[in-house]
Amino acid sequence: MNPFEMVVLIVAIVVLGRVITARVRHGGPKADAGLAAENDRMKREMAQLKDRIATLERIATDAPARLSSEIERLRDEKTN
Repeated sequence: MNPFEMVVLIVAIVVLGRVITARVRHGGPKADAGLAAENDRMKREMAQLKDRIATLERIATDAPARLSSEIERLRDEKTN
């Protein structure tokens, strides 16, 4: 084996090793699908939390007389 062939072989081994390491480290396509599902779940949860915050802000800034009726309305929604 001449020196040029050895250099090409060493470079090929290093490149192959880095490709394999990158795939293992990033998890491949299955990890991407898992991340997409997690992202969708977190978006839904964020939307729910925004709705809850909007409700709490509305309750906190409304007149105190309306506070009692709003709490009752929310209880009725939760039980139904």
